[in-house]
Amino acid sequence: MEDLAVKNVPAKTVAPVASGHNWPRNDGTELDLGWVVDQRVNLSAAERRVSTLPGRRTVKKDAQAAWLLKAVTCIDLTTLNGDDTTERVKRLCAKARQPVRQDILDALGMGSRGITTGAVCVYHRFVSTAVEALEGSGIPVAAVSTGFPAGLIPHDVKLREIEASVSDGAKEIDIVITREHVLTGNWQALYDEMRDFRAACGDAHVKAILATGDLKTLRNVARASLVCMMAGADFIKTSTGKEGVNATLLVTLVMLRMIRAYQERTGIKVGYKPAGGISAAKDILNYQFLMKDELGREWLEPDLFRIGASSLLGDIERQLEHHVTGAYSALNRHPIG
Repeated sequence: MEDLAVKNVPAKTVAPVASGHNWPRNDGTELDLGWVVDQRVNLSAAERRVSTLPGRRTVKKDAQAAWLLKAVTCIDLTTLNGDDTTERVKRLCAKARQPVRQDILDALGMGSRGITTGAVCVYHRFVSTAVEALEGSGIPVAAVSTGFPAGLIPHDVKLREIEASVSDGAKEIDIVITREHVLTGNWQALYDEMRDFRAACGDAHVKAILATGDLKTLRNVARASLVCMMAGADFIKTSTGKEGVNATLLVTLVMLRMIRAYQERTGIKVGYKPAGGISAAKDILNYQFLMKDELGREWLEPDLFRIGASSLLGDIERQLEHHVTGAYSALNRHPIG
């Protein structure tokens, strides 16, 4: 496997400052029901593929540090709690600007690279606060929308919520689909809903949250992924983080292969975002390996790969400090917000 090196490499290879999206938008296609219903998943083969991944892919020392720094640039640093406050969001934004302690970056030879997270993700109420706190950083604000996390509010209210977040300065909108459309096989309704969300976003990029833990089967995950991409999703995302089961490597494999199939047919690159339950540095490495194996090097960049996380950043910073000093530190030395 190609390694990412830490020292003496071009800036774009390891950690560019967040600067928006460089790929063309996904304008979508007409709904092809034949293509949708033809989707099948070989469960035993998929399980075998992901179960053998950790034993076949590994990186150590400087190479591991570089992969983890790359992961930092792809994190959508997130707070989506009922007790969120303006001050918490401001602290989160400060961490997004400086996600890894300067002394650690200096020791890695990365002190001048301007490493930031990929975005900050918040509820609509805090969009304007985050936009102000991130001014001049190039870090976009992502807003969860459409009645997150259940997505059961009226459709017209969903559209107004999207429009309000875009008006407040959100550059990315994470929408939740209506799971009932998937569970009942109403693909036209899912397509129409997603098209409306895409239109309401305007110039803001839209990430479609499938809530895969609620979709029951991998076949449903594959079909919902495809329909959302046909309807114009710029990213497909696993979960809200509030389901009983969130991101897994098995679901990721299915979604990545749908992204690859969509690109092969349309020429359009669609991004991927796992979210929920990814809190350990060793776990995100497996997601990165799978991304590179299935889609290629371009999908290791924040334009096409995001990670919905909060506590993950603390563990990555802790692992990087261990790489530099040889000793593990307490998590309270790496506060998030």
